[in-house]
Amino acid sequence: MDSENEDELLHPKIHPLKLFDAAKSQQRLLYACAPMVRYSKLAFRQTAHHFGTDLCWTPMILAKEFNRSRFARDSDLTVSTPTPSSSSPSAAGGRGEVPTIAQFGANAPLELERAASLAAPFVNGVDLNCGCPQSWACAEALGAALMERRELVRDMVVATRARLAGDGWAVGQDEGDLASPKGRSVSVKIRVHKDLRRTMDFVTTVIGDEHRRNIDWLTIHPRTRNTPSSVPINLEALEVLTSTFGTKLPILVSGDVFTLSTLPYASHLLDPQPTFTTSDDTTPPAAERGANGISNKLHLPHLSGLMSARALLANPALFAGHDSCPWEAVDVFMNNVARAPLPLKLGVHHLTEMCGPGFGPDRNAALLTKKERIRLTEMGNWIDVIDYLDEIRTQRGGKDGVVRFA
Repeated sequence: MDSENEDELLHPKIHPLKLFDAAKSQQRLLYACAPMVRYSKLAFRQTAHHFGTDLCWTPMILAKEFNRSRFARDSDLTVSTPTPSSSSPSAAGGRGEVPTIAQFGANAPLELERAASLAAPFVNGVDLNCGCPQSWACAEALGAALMERRELVRDMVVATRARLAGDGWAVGQDEGDLASPKGRSVSVKIRVHKDLRRTMDFVTTVIGDEHRRNIDWLTIHPRTRNTPSSVPINLEALEVLTSTFGTKLPILVSGDVFTLSTLPYASHLLDPQPTFTTSDDTTPPAAERGANGISNKLHLPHLSGLMSARALLANPALFAGHDSCPWEAVDVFMNNVARAPLPLKLGVHHLTEMCGPGFGPDRNAALLTKKERIRLTEMGNWIDVIDYLDEIRTQRGGKDGVVRFA
C-alpha cells in the first residue's frame, strides 16, 4: 500500500464537529456514548456505534500513567483499523472505525498535552474530565476537583491545542481544518456547582474568545460533585447553561438519558422520535401534558447532543429508538468481542446488563430472567457462554441462537 493511502487509513477522516453538523442536518441531536470506567472498551463502542451512536468516549485515562507506560497505553486505548470499504463516515454501523474521543484525567498542562500528542494519531479528539466525582480522583486533584480550578483547566486545554497544532494536527475551527483528515478536537466534560454563577464563570473562562474558542464543544452533567445519580439532573441549570452558551458552541447533556421516549426535556431536534417498545400506546403520560394537551417538558432549543452511560450499557440500541435491549444487540456485541476480545468477567457483565430489565419504561423487558443471568455469571469460558445463550435462544423459538456474522 502506498504511503498516501496508509496515511488516509491511519487518521480518522471526520472531525467531531462535522458529526454535530451531520446530526443537525438530519434534524436530530448528536448521540454519544459516555466514558465509563472499565466498560467503554472497543467491543462495546463498536456495538453502540452499530446502533446509531455517533461519537464514543474511552474510559477516563490517567494522563500521567499513559505518558509513562507503554503497557498503560496498550491497555487503555484500543481502536480498530479502518479498511478502505469502511473508512467513509457514511459507514456508520459497519465494522469500520468508530469515531472516538480519548478522555484524560489530568491536573497539569504538560501531562495533558503529552497524552493528547500520543493519542492523536488514533482518535478523533481528546477530552478533559472535570466531572468524575469519585473520592480517589478528587483527592488527586482530578475529575470534579478541577471545577474549583477554572484557570488551570483553561491553561490545560490551551496548551493541548497548541501542542497538537505544533505536531501538525488541524485544530482550528475554520472549514479547512474541519474538513482535514488530520482535524482533531479538544473538549471538556463538566459537572455544575451548587451556585450556578460559579459554573457560568468556569465555562466563560474555559471557552475564552468565542470566535477562537479554546474548546470545540462542552459536555455538561447537570449534577454537583456530591449529587448521587439517583437524584434527577438539575434541569434549571441545564436550561440556563444551554441558553447562555449553546449559541457559542455545541453542548452535550449527560445524565438521565434513559430512552429517547422518556427524556425530561424537549427539543425541536427530538420530536417526534420513533421508538421500539412493547406497547402500541405512544400517547405521552398525562403528567407530561398540559391542560391543552401540549407537552409540559422544558424546551431546550440550544442543546446539540445526548450522552448516555448506564442506560446505553444496558441497551446499546438506545439511540436506534429501542426502549429495551433487543437480541440483535447481543448478537452484534458477541461478534465484536470475537474480534476485539474482552476478559470473560467483563464481557459477561456486559451481557448481564444487556439481558437485564434496563432503564426503559417496561420493567418486564429483560431478555433473561434473574436466575438465568446468575447462571450466566457462573460460566467458566466463552464457549460455555455462547452455548448457554444458544440454548436459551433455541428454547424461546430462536432459529439458530446467537447469530454469527461473516
